[in-house]
Amino acid sequence: MTEADSSRVAVLNGPGLGALGRRQPEIYGKRSEDDLRKLLASWAGELGLEVEYSQHDGEGELVSAIWSSSPRCGSLVINPGGYSHTSVAVMDAMEAFPGRVVEVHISQVLSREPLRRRLVTARSADVLIAGAGLEGYRLALEVIARPDGSSRA
Repeated sequence: MTEADSSRVAVLNGPGLGALGRRQPEIYGKRSEDDLRKLLASWAGELGLEVEYSQHDGEGELVSAIWSSSPRCGSLVINPGGYSHTSVAVMDAMEAFPGRVVEVHISQVLSREPLRRRLVTARSADVLIAGAGLEGYRLALEVIARPDGSSRA
């Protein structure tokens, strides 16, 4: 992978995350998807990274986005949304991603309904961040920006 690739990060969001700020603000907060895009650009700039952001409601679209980002992006930050609990296809695509994979969940999924406590996709992530709100994406970028690639501070 080239040096340019290592500074490029695919940030992919799954279903429902396009409705940030409108969908269950008591769980996901009041910031919009546009707010998240702006925050990602700012955080990435501070860390010397470049973000390619996209959001996909369809499972196949999300799987295709993972596959198509791997030739360009050295790392993947993904919030699979509801697919994190059910999708072997998303898990397989994450597993095949050649660089670092950080899975992010805005809410603390382990304290929610029992069906949300099972994270099929997390087994394919190098790092799992849950319950930090949108700041979880910043934490993910910080992990990726570490020269040694470690998940430790």
